[in-house]
Order: sequence, then C-alpha cells, then structure tokens
Amino acid sequence: MSWMDWYNALQKPSWTPAPATIGRIWSILYPILFLTLAFVAVQIFRRRLPLSAGIPFALNLVSNLVFTPIQFGWRNLPLAAVDILVVWGTILWMITVLWRRHPWVAAAQIPYLAWVSTATVLQLSITWMNR
Repeated sequence: MSWMDWYNALQKPSWTPAPATIGRIWSILYPILFLTLAFVAVQIFRRRLPLSAGIPFALNLVSNLVFTPIQFGWRNLPLAAVDILVVWGTILWMITVLWRRHPWVAAAQIPYLAWVSTATVLQLSITWMNR
C-alpha cells in the first residue's frame, strides 16, 4: 500500500486540511525557516550569538526533517506524535532564546508556531483516533 493510500485510510478529524494545502503552507514556511536559521548560523559564526542559541534551531531542523519518514515511511503514529511535540517545543525555545536579541527572528517563528500548533493537534488527534 502506498503512503498516500495508507494516509487516506486513516481516521482523521473532519477539519483535516487537504494534502495540497499542507504542501502550500510548508512552501511558505520553509523559506522563512531557512532565512532565520541562516541568520542565526551567521551570528553564531561571527560570535554575536552563543553557540547554545543554535541548539533549538538544530534540534528543530532534525525533528522536522525526521517527521515525514517516521509518519509515512515507518507509519508510526505514536512516534510521529512525540516527534511533532519536539518540533513544537523547540519552536517555543527558539522564540525564547532570540526574543531579546533579535526580535524579528523570534517573530518570524510565529507563523511556524501557529501552523505546527495546528499540525500537533491534528497529529495527536489522528494518533488517538487510530490507536
């Protein structure tokens, strides 16, 4: 069974966005995330931010990238639910770390936080409905 057939067969809340909508949202968010990550990396390289400021960005990047293989490759809903909670938590951590020194970088994470909050509720709902 293909990953799309598997996903379509899952029980999902009525408000689940269409896969095309999810793709469009990520196509908007990824450039913002790339720019802010690059800015933070340059600031760390120039020693204008401590190396520790990059930790939540690195953890977020890794946890974001492994979500798709966990969810659709392994088809492991509980692990995907844990992973998305890590993504969500690291976004809050990124905002907290940068709010005072680079508020624009922190503010740029707010759309990401809003989407991942929605995606987290969705993932937790799907996990619960398909237990």
